[in-house]
Amino acid sequence: MNQTKYIFVTGGVTSSLGKGIIAASLAKLLQARGYRTTIQKFDPYINVDPGTLNPYEHGECYVTDDGAETDLDLGHYERFLNVPTSQANNVTTGRVYLSVIEKERRGEFLGKTVQVVPHITNEIKERMQLLGKSGDFDIVITEIGGTVGDIESLPYIESVRQLIWELGENNGIVIHLTLVPYLAAAGELKTKPTQHSVKTLMESGIKADILVCRTEHEISQDLRQKLALFCNVKKEAVIQSIDASTIYEVPNLMLEEGLDRVALKKLDLPEKNTPDLNNWNEFLYSLKNPKHEVNIGLVGKYVELQDSYKSILEAFIHAGAANETKVNVISIHSEFLDAKSAESQLKDLDGILVAPGFGGRGIEGKIDTVRYARENNIPFFGICLGMQMAVIEYSRNVLGYADANSTEMNESTAHPVINLMEEQKNIENKGGTMRLGAWKCSIKENTLAHKIYGKTEIMERHRHRYEFNGSYLNELEKAGLVASGVNPDTKLVEIVEIPTHPFFIGVQYHPEYKSTVANPHPLFVNFVAAAVQHKNK
Repeated sequence: MNQTKYIFVTGGVTSSLGKGIIAASLAKLLQARGYRTTIQKFDPYINVDPGTLNPYEHGECYVTDDGAETDLDLGHYERFLNVPTSQANNVTTGRVYLSVIEKERRGEFLGKTVQVVPHITNEIKERMQLLGKSGDFDIVITEIGGTVGDIESLPYIESVRQLIWELGENNGIVIHLTLVPYLAAAGELKTKPTQHSVKTLMESGIKADILVCRTEHEISQDLRQKLALFCNVKKEAVIQSIDASTIYEVPNLMLEEGLDRVALKKLDLPEKNTPDLNNWNEFLYSLKNPKHEVNIGLVGKYVELQDSYKSILEAFIHAGAANETKVNVISIHSEFLDAKSAESQLKDLDGILVAPGFGGRGIEGKIDTVRYARENNIPFFGICLGMQMAVIEYSRNVLGYADANSTEMNESTAHPVINLMEEQKNIENKGGTMRLGAWKCSIKENTLAHKIYGKTEIMERHRHRYEFNGSYLNELEKAGLVASGVNPDTKLVEIVEIPTHPFFIGVQYHPEYKSTVANPHPLFVNFVAAAVQHKNK
C-alpha cells in the first residue's frame, strides 16, 4: 500500500458524545483486519498541553512513554489498540500557535503577514500528516476536539477541508458523530439536531461521508432513510451508536453496523479478512460473567469527577476481567476522612488504593487511610502521591517522627522524607517540566514487586516533582519498609513495600497508564487478586 489514508472524526450537537471511543473502536476493527492504524487528537484549547489543567476541568492528564502530557482520549487509544502513542498523537491550538509564532520570530516567513489562513492551517495540516508520513501506518484517524460550529474549532475544520482536497479522492474521509435525541413527551427520536449539525459542517465546505448517530433507542430503517436523504449520505453510511453497558462493547456494535466496511469502501481499500476479535471477546466475557466481587476504596481528592482517575478506573476493569472479578470502586474523598472516621469509611473494603494528586488539600486523610490499611492488614496500593503518603505515614507512626512530611506540604518540616528533586529546584515554568515519561526501574529479587512483575528490569511512566528522600532509606528499611524498586541511574526509590503485610505496595510511577485490554497491568491484577483473597478470609 503506497499512500496513507486519513479518517477525520468530528462531533456535532453536543460534546461528550464519545468521539474518542468511536475513533478507538473503528481503529480496533481496522487493526483487527490487518491495517496498521493509529489515532491522534487535535484539541482546540490554547493550553500548550493538558499538564497545567486542573483535573476538574479536563479529567486526568495522560502521559506517554516519550513524556508528552496529553488528553485522556489517548488513554482510550492505547487501551483499545495496545500500541503506545507519543508526542505526535496529541496537538493543541496552543502548541500550533506557539510553533507558528516561533517560526515568525526566526524570520521563516520572510516578512509576510502571518495569518490563520494559510500559516495556522498549514501548521495544522503538517501535524495531521506527521504520523502518516512516518511510513509506520496505513490509516491515520484524527479526532477533532470540540463541536462543529465552535469558534475555536474553525481553523481545524478548514484544515480538514483543505487536506481532503489536497489528498485527492478516496484518500481522506470525514465521520461526523452526532446526537439523535429521544423526546419522551413526543415518544420519538428527533433528527433535526443532526440535520442542523451536518448543515453547519457543509457551510464550512465539508461533506460528511459517514454519520454515526448516538442514541438511547434503536433507529428505525425509515429514520435512517430520512437521515441519509437530508444529510446527503448513503443509507449504509448512517451508523447507529446505541448506549452500551461498557465502552468495550462498542467495537462489536460498530462491527455489526458495518462502520469499518463502509470506511474501507470509501477509502477504496480491500476488506482483507474478517476482524479477529477473539481475545477481545474473551476479555468481554470475563468482564460480564464474574465469579467474585470485591469493593475497593479509591481514596483521592478529585473524586467528584470520574474522569480525574480515568486510567485507574479502566485498569481496574482490565484487572477485574483477568481475575474474573467484579471490582466495585468506592470513591472516598480524602478531605473528609480522618483518624476518627477512617474505621467507619474503610472497614467494609477489600482493598484500598490511595490515588495520585498534587498540593496539600486532603493529605492528612490519605495518611490516616494508609495507617488504617497497614494496621488492619487490608491490601494497600499507593500510586505516586499515594506512595509518598505511605512513606510519610510509616515515618510518623513507626519511626516516631511525628512531624515527618513532604516539602510540598510543609517546606520547614524537620523530617522531609519526601522532598523536591534536585533538578526541579530552579524550575520556574510549571508546564511540561515534571519528571515525565518512561523511566527504568531495577527490582530486588525475592520481593513482592519481583513476584508481581516476574523480572528485575521494568520501564514505567512518571509524572511528579517530589521524591523519596534517600537520606532516610536506611532508617526506614531497618524499621521494615523496604525499597524494592530503584532507578538504576538516578537511584530514586520507585517502589516501597512492607514484607510483613499481606499486600502493601506503593509506586512512584503511574502503572495505570500502561494497562490495556490485551495487557492488564500486573500491579492491578495482583492487587485485585489480593482483595479477593482478603475477602474470602
